[in-house]
Amino acid sequence: MRTTHFILAFLLTFLFHETSACTSYLITKGATVDGSTMITYAGDSHIRYGQLQFRPRAVWPMGAMQTIYDRSSNRPLGQIPYPAETYQVIGFMNEYQVAIGESTFGGRKELRDTTGIIDWGSIMFLGLERGKTAREAIKVMMELVEKYGYYSTGQSYSIADPNEAWYLEMIGKGMDMKIDGKTKKMYNANKGAVWVAIRIPDGYVSAHANHARITTFPKEDGVKSISSKNLDKIFEPGIEVVYSHDVIDFARAKKYFSGNDEEFSFSDTYAPLDFEAARFCELRVWAMFDQVNDDMKQYWDYATGMVKSPRMPLYIKPNRKLKPRDLMAFKRNYLQGTDLDMSKDIGAGPSALPYRWRPLTWEYDGKTYFNERVTVTQQTAFSWVAQMRSWLPDPIGGVFWYGVDDAGSSVHVPFYCGINGVPHTFSEENGDILTYSDDAAFWVFNRVAHTAYLFYDRAIVDIRKAQQRFEEYFESLVPSIDAGALELYGKDKQLAVEFLTRFSHSSADNVVNQWRDLGNFLLVKYLDGNVKPEKEGEFLRNPWGFPVSPTNPDYPDSWKQILIEKTGDTFLIRE
Repeated sequence: MRTTHFILAFLLTFLFHETSACTSYLITKGATVDGSTMITYAGDSHIRYGQLQFRPRAVWPMGAMQTIYDRSSNRPLGQIPYPAETYQVIGFMNEYQVAIGESTFGGRKELRDTTGIIDWGSIMFLGLERGKTAREAIKVMMELVEKYGYYSTGQSYSIADPNEAWYLEMIGKGMDMKIDGKTKKMYNANKGAVWVAIRIPDGYVSAHANHARITTFPKEDGVKSISSKNLDKIFEPGIEVVYSHDVIDFARAKKYFSGNDEEFSFSDTYAPLDFEAARFCELRVWAMFDQVNDDMKQYWDYATGMVKSPRMPLYIKPNRKLKPRDLMAFKRNYLQGTDLDMSKDIGAGPSALPYRWRPLTWEYDGKTYFNERVTVTQQTAFSWVAQMRSWLPDPIGGVFWYGVDDAGSSVHVPFYCGINGVPHTFSEENGDILTYSDDAAFWVFNRVAHTAYLFYDRAIVDIRKAQQRFEEYFESLVPSIDAGALELYGKDKQLAVEFLTRFSHSSADNVVNQWRDLGNFLLVKYLDGNVKPEKEGEFLRNPWGFPVSPTNPDYPDSWKQILIEKTGDTFLIRE
């Protein structure tokens, strides 16, 4: 039994490293241009495939069982009963405009639980399939974990509906294996999790990126804060904080905390901050906050791991109203404009590449060094912006802006949450991470990204132009699609769904086709490190049909200086 537990713990540790790399934002109604709520998610993983999942609404017979699969390995963990019905889910948004994103923070290693049924990934889809509001999703998620156990490490979640955005953090209770006196079977006496959920105040924004961010919070007063003993009260409008009833008592029992209840900090207790948590995780939160608030310089030393306080607040007031395109741009951050700009140090090479290939940390001469872990990263499988709009019927109000591969070179396509399926270019049946497919969006976008990685400072200019064209097009077109769908919805709801489905599918296929053309264009233009002259996408020829001679861009002076400092006169041309 001990050997089995060791193997399971080892596998869970490995899988944690595979999934611990996601960045999410939460934007409340009062902080957006149009009064929508928004959350985002970047699914960063070296083994994840960019596909758009679709689960239709379903009615289940009494006794039907749902198999739960671990999202990190696809391993079946067990079964739980289906409810009478489950709701339609496209990606990470359901038909009621509820959306959920996540990031892994790990936390105390001894609290990892390998005995539960509900894992970090399945809990999101269970909440979406069974919750009509953010509050109901939280209730569903926490009740399932309490009943069936939590098979994962520390995790944080963005949960939003058309009216509210909530932030939830949870971690397991470890494994205290005992023998049941009747069945003589081993069981975990610490089943479940400790957790805290906080509603982000209207007009504010929040973010999380692989580190626990909830510190102190108001304890149960029955007006704004309740514990899980009174979880049914979560639907009362005034409730803004909900937490597991034993979140402090468990910490005391484990000797993690000994102060007054008012001093209890979830993050400091269950996921103590260290240099890596700050530099690899909190710095990504800082990068987003810094783009919407003028007072973030005071937290630079904290976010870069130089000091441990003062900690950044969980949420801040933005200096302007935001829209989906802002969040898409935030996903492309590589610390540009700061002293740590990834395009400017020696690792960027002569083409100013703001990416670093793994490993994240490396050793030399007995010391451990690292590459920056910024928001934009090559191993993103997919990213999205979920936009929820309370003034429209649910099938029209929810827009799931979805892009595959590296967010730095991706296009986010608007998929309405009421559509009745996804296009083949984005479907789960079209290729996978080990199976190439010519017409799969994931592989089409990867081909473009890899060209950019070779000649970044040149190719990214063409990519940004194409991104901008699509973003401007969709931003201007969606209001007209809303209006058309709304008019149809008043006459024939099914016809409105068909209209939205055709729009979403045609938009997705158009993006993939044009991105394939862009990939071909970039291959021709930058072949062998040259730059072929072109005008408005047409390559130039001389009067007799031959290509105009390509140019050979010079190396930047900063790169020349580094080379000369390293090699001296080795490459100096002598008289």
